[in-house]
Amino acid sequence: MSQQKDDALKEAALQYHELPTPGKLSIRVTKPMATQRDLSLAYSPGVAEACLRIAETEDDVFRYTGKGNRVAIITNGTAVLGLGDIGPAASKPVMEGKVALFKKFADIDGFDIEVNETDPVKLAEIVIALEPTFGAVNLEDIKAPECFEVERICKQRMGIPVFHDDQHGTAIVVSAAAVNALLLADKKLEDVKMISVGGGAAGIACLNLLCDMGLKRENVWLFDRGGLVYRGRDGVDATKGRYARESDDGALEDLIEGADMFLGLSGPGVLEPGMVKKMARDPIIFALANPTPEIWPDAATKVRPDAIIATGRSDYPNQVNNVLCFPFIFRGALDVGATEINEAMKIACVTALAELARETSSAEVASVYRGERIVFGREYLIPKPFDLRLLGQVASSVARVAMETGVARRPLADLEAYRARLDSSVFRSAMLMKPVFEAARSGSRKIVFAEGEDERVLRTAQSMLQEGIDRPVLIGRPEVIAHRIERAGLTVTPGEDFEVCDPTDDPRYREYWETYHRRLERKGITPELARTIMRTNTTAIAAVMVHRGEADSMICGTFGQYLWHLKYVSQMLEGLPDGSGGELSPIGALSPVILDQGVIFIGDTQLNHAPSAEQIAETAIAAARHIRRFGIEPKVALLSHSVFGSLESDSARRVRRALEILDAGGADFEYEGEMHADHALDPELRQRIFPNSRLEGAANCLIFANVDAASGSRNILKQLANGLEVGPILMGMGNKAHIVSPSVTARGLLNIAALAGTPVQHYA
Repeated sequence: MSQQKDDALKEAALQYHELPTPGKLSIRVTKPMATQRDLSLAYSPGVAEACLRIAETEDDVFRYTGKGNRVAIITNGTAVLGLGDIGPAASKPVMEGKVALFKKFADIDGFDIEVNETDPVKLAEIVIALEPTFGAVNLEDIKAPECFEVERICKQRMGIPVFHDDQHGTAIVVSAAAVNALLLADKKLEDVKMISVGGGAAGIACLNLLCDMGLKRENVWLFDRGGLVYRGRDGVDATKGRYARESDDGALEDLIEGADMFLGLSGPGVLEPGMVKKMARDPIIFALANPTPEIWPDAATKVRPDAIIATGRSDYPNQVNNVLCFPFIFRGALDVGATEINEAMKIACVTALAELARETSSAEVASVYRGERIVFGREYLIPKPFDLRLLGQVASSVARVAMETGVARRPLADLEAYRARLDSSVFRSAMLMKPVFEAARSGSRKIVFAEGEDERVLRTAQSMLQEGIDRPVLIGRPEVIAHRIERAGLTVTPGEDFEVCDPTDDPRYREYWETYHRRLERKGITPELARTIMRTNTTAIAAVMVHRGEADSMICGTFGQYLWHLKYVSQMLEGLPDGSGGELSPIGALSPVILDQGVIFIGDTQLNHAPSAEQIAETAIAAARHIRRFGIEPKVALLSHSVFGSLESDSARRVRRALEILDAGGADFEYEGEMHADHALDPELRQRIFPNSRLEGAANCLIFANVDAASGSRNILKQLANGLEVGPILMGMGNKAHIVSPSVTARGLLNIAALAGTPVQHYA
């Protein structure tokens, strides 16, 4: 890095920590605090009730307070991530960062506590005294050997998990990487010769855990600053003594010959290229010193191209990063009220991490690490920190083993439901989509994707097969699809796992263009134009396939404009029987937007610029039908800038007339209008303005009088309220066609595929 770039990074880091508010943390209130009644419940006199309950039954503290989701991150600043003994105050930015990671990755409330105490016994006493406040303790950046003593005392005397992350977090991630590296090298842990350099807390913890998993102590040679650790040598304490050789066997450059694995948690340049040359076949080199590793990866591979390498750096493959472990092991431990984090729970974490790395990478990871090939192998031994599957897979594994080993005070009744809840907290659409996926699994519909070469579509096809929700058909060139599947590390096979329609060379080409021409010959489509469209326009091809009954539904729109796609969908499908005595006709687009407070449905976000009263009523009826597909009872508000007859504008009259149409038709759902959005969402405000409203509670569906307002509201919620859109859902087309937006993710496509795959009887 140039000096100029280095200076710029330093300045950016300082500004990041200073502005707009000093530090990285704040405290958020979880209960309403808007009225005098709220205050009386939160504090005096209402708070006394919770206090009395806890005084009677101490475990009720987990029921009435946040203790069960609260972790103390405690340090004395004597061994801060490569900065050394910088003291408790200087360590605070690091500890605040740790709190932020707990919240980001596992929604755990951490509190950083920097203690001005270096005596291990006194420090342990301080930690022990804090037990009533926290559900667990994360010891951090305390130097060895004092850290071992602090943890030992705390674990003996505390009834909550105490976990020194520098030791055990590093050990867990290293062990997961080692499991997969050994798998690739076709070696067994019990057979390997291990050279370990670094006798600090992390190095010893790694060896301890690997030995618990099968590594033989007699196959370990441990080096520290004094050289080989052997019995009788000065500076060999009890923690290192477990790995002490009987005598001085020799120097590192000699003993590394034939070694299968090098574990470095020491300093720069310890491992020289000449030493790497002497190692066994497929040498496993974990050079984890930061910021400068024991050997640079390119120097190691230059002399040993068969080496499998991990570092502690983010700019090289296989970064050993504790964030892969600590948020999730604490999540699982807290949720079952574990009294400790035992060895079995650590090994469960190792296994879950190793197994996840061997699975096909998720679309969310691919989008974050764009440009990297995230496929299990020598350059991908452990998952990436932003793999959203970590929370569900690791935490549930830890919780399960905590229950099996008898350290869970609050065992879970349903482990699968627990994992589903964790997954839904990171995959925000999971709970909303659950009934839709269940309905989709009850049938087997063919879903054709117009843009079958798009990586998002390829990932969706694989997920569909894994979820058992439909049979995908992809339109695209087979060689391009195969290349992109290989590049993305997917495991599906075109032609075997899903059908491919090649627009450049499909045997049905003549049948397709003739079908298209017959349908549209009186609308200006000539045979030549039909032939051209069936070679180049994949949306039109997909619509022809659905028209001919070769697919049950189609999905398009990963690029291009919505109405452009709708044109070709309508050409082939509008007017066909809808299965209930009517005809298919686009009514409107419904956008479910998932917010922290729940889901809100917005329509029409795409089709009708200034819908008529009849179109507004149709949109409301169709929206209510689709909302019920999610297991939600619709509460529809018809919106206008007029409030219950206050204005006589065009939009107010159209909405008012739509209300009359719904009344005359006997709509079987709650609806009300015309009103502002705040009246729709705030029942108290609505009650003051219009006490006789037929709408109970807050509306969950907002129908707008023009598409600009609907689309604008949807986008504002997505950008400013962190809303996640599902869809949009094209209503009125009998579930035969859906048009997504170009910003759709692979998970968004999977959600639409589940909607498209639902048999008609489930929503008609």
